[in-house]
Amino acid sequence: MGRKLTKSVIDRATYQSDASKNGWDVRWDGELPGFGVRIYPTGRKAFLLRYRLNGRKRLLTLGTYGALTLHQARDLARRRLGEVVSGEDPLEKKRKAARGETVRALCETYIERHVPRKRSGYDDQRRIAQHILPAWGNRKVDSITHADVAALHTKIGEYAPYEANRTVALLSKMFELARRWGFVPENAANPARGIDKFREQKRDRWVTPQELTRLAVAISQDRNLYARAALWLYLLTGVRKTELLQVRWEHVDFIRAELRLPDTKPGRAHHVPLSSPALGLLRALPRQEGNPYLLPGMKAGHHLVNIEKPWRRVRKAAGIEDVRLHDLRRTVGSWLAQAGHSLPLIGRILNHTDPKTTTIYARLGDDPARQALEDHAERLAQVAGPSFLTGTTAGTRTQPQLESRS
Repeated sequence: MGRKLTKSVIDRATYQSDASKNGWDVRWDGELPGFGVRIYPTGRKAFLLRYRLNGRKRLLTLGTYGALTLHQARDLARRRLGEVVSGEDPLEKKRKAARGETVRALCETYIERHVPRKRSGYDDQRRIAQHILPAWGNRKVDSITHADVAALHTKIGEYAPYEANRTVALLSKMFELARRWGFVPENAANPARGIDKFREQKRDRWVTPQELTRLAVAISQDRNLYARAALWLYLLTGVRKTELLQVRWEHVDFIRAELRLPDTKPGRAHHVPLSSPALGLLRALPRQEGNPYLLPGMKAGHHLVNIEKPWRRVRKAAGIEDVRLHDLRRTVGSWLAQAGHSLPLIGRILNHTDPKTTTIYARLGDDPARQALEDHAERLAQVAGPSFLTGTTAGTRTQPQLESRS
């Protein structure tokens, strides 16, 4: 161990090459074990801390001499050694902070660690790519303020209030996790808290019988085969968007005439009765070799993802541009209600989450639900006319007509 480091010792020190030390020139402190200053060939000097944790040798750079005084560096080294005694690794903490200092890094970590646990992960990734990264991708996480979040919320809300509210909710969760993952101090404030949300009005939009005739024609004329099939399945079954897109062929039971959804929004498996037209559509739908999904996408082995793009084409052609994809699910419920089916039965078909009606759903057998969807499909066929299921391969064996992009 060398003599005690002093300011004058450090100031006089010049770089001395030593091949046996791979060019490193470090002057160790004779007072605090593991503390030293490294001299670079350029003349730069930086404080180091050498320690051992769980049998592993570690070398931590504390800071540059000049930016840190000797007194400050020695105090910092003592604090870091205290962390080592407590079982913490100061070097790993520093690396983690460096990796996670930007909003982009936080988003990447969120997608990697948290999105797989969520059923709405696709929407989270879309909002991150569409709203968060363009606004703050290169900003430091701890630089985002309440005013920043409020401004982004207002900007999105000018054209999509609901989307603005969901984005703030996503940000709030991300900033909570940022504290847990060490991106910001544990006592850091959440800048997405306390944002005044836009008022949301519950939608009651569905496709009317008059509109369905035009919609059926528009679906039949769209260029994406699997998008056509998906839109008719939404209208025939009322399943949620993502739940249908993630269906694999193994989830289709042709013998029992049902679709098994193993992972749904309420957190339980859901068995959807398949009407005769729905079964016919599925029997004739071409399977893509090596792809397990009912509705394959452009990427090999993956399911259809961008259903919104073909839906925008279809609804524009049908003259119903205010109808959202989720409104097709609402259409099924509305048409079933107009046909005289009970609300508990409709709730069971749509797999609603209301706990007050769950017990009632459990007492219903399969036959009422199956018959209800059969009647619903028959009514769809009557209203849609000749365009019902046209172009979806139901009743035909034509090959898929895929476009380069969905």
